[in-house]
Amino acid sequence: MSANGRNFSLEPVSFVDMPGWQDDDPSILWPAMADCLAHIEQVKAYRAGSLGLTTDDLRPLLLAAVQRLPDGPDDARHFFEQHCVPMRIVPNDNVRGLVTAFYEPEVAVSDCPDTVYRYPFYRRPADLIDLDATNRPTDLDNSYVFGQRTGDAISAYPDREAIDRGYLEDRGLEIAWARSRVDVFFTHVQGAARLRYPDGHVRRITYAAKAGHPFLPIGRKLIDLGEIPEAEISMQSIRAWLDAHPDRMDEILWHNRSYIFFRDADVDDLSRGPIAAAKVPLIAGRSLAVDRQIHTFGFPFFIAAEGLTRLDAGKSFARLMLALDTGSAIVGPARGDIFTGSGDEAGDLAGAVRNAADFYILCPKEAAERFL
Repeated sequence: MSANGRNFSLEPVSFVDMPGWQDDDPSILWPAMADCLAHIEQVKAYRAGSLGLTTDDLRPLLLAAVQRLPDGPDDARHFFEQHCVPMRIVPNDNVRGLVTAFYEPEVAVSDCPDTVYRYPFYRRPADLIDLDATNRPTDLDNSYVFGQRTGDAISAYPDREAIDRGYLEDRGLEIAWARSRVDVFFTHVQGAARLRYPDGHVRRITYAAKAGHPFLPIGRKLIDLGEIPEAEISMQSIRAWLDAHPDRMDEILWHNRSYIFFRDADVDDLSRGPIAAAKVPLIAGRSLAVDRQIHTFGFPFFIAAEGLTRLDAGKSFARLMLALDTGSAIVGPARGDIFTGSGDEAGDLAGAVRNAADFYILCPKEAAERFL
């Protein structure tokens, strides 16, 4: 069936049709579902994506979840079997979905710049404004959701190159200074970080806004230049190339004109994940970044990727997850980014994930009637 005339369809399936479902333990999702319910009840509803699923569709599922904790994996699966209809997301071009992964880096920083700590993380500038159909200049593509206001004029915000060259200096926007511009760049890509100061204390930051320019992956640039074979591209291979070619670092990093601004993200319990776009802490291995233009935060997705074995000690990846984040590179109905956790080990896991996958969205039964 067509999904609102979009370039994909939803195919109702049974739970037994989802490979790996019977071996999954989704009970770890309950704290995140409780967090989502608290957010939509106490703060605001999540914006609906073009698929048409809304917070009102989600709320009964979350309410039912918080009324009782599951008694083990079987009971957790039974809960979803009682309350949801699984639907496979089928792109019209019949190309399978794709998963990558992201993590929360830990970056050594200082409160003050010096000859070692030279590269800033910036807060959102005051002249950066949100754009929509009512104020977006006609010469800016619809993908621009941020711009610069100068007096009565609105234009594109300066890009990564301009900011790296000092455009935002002396405005008091610096949160902290890192030792490596590459660390700052990859924190931009991940959208959050733990900042560790010389005295050992830790501060967390997360995405606040961006300059507005499209995200252009530097891995693709290095492949196109013939610098790294496509089969070998990963965060680790990109970092190694940048370390080996400091004279070409600007050329490669500035290819991605997108620039990210941050805000403090207080999560007192460091065992919990960072707060991302859904405004709740992420759960390692169970939180998924999705295309927010299509999907709505808080909904459960089952991801089956038989070729992805690095996250489960050689076992094919098959897990129920919650849509809790988004990202500029996450575009399409069957496209997801798996949160692997915090720190270097999580980064090693995330860095080489790029696998074909099948996407199933679990629609609460009443909402599923609209598609059936």
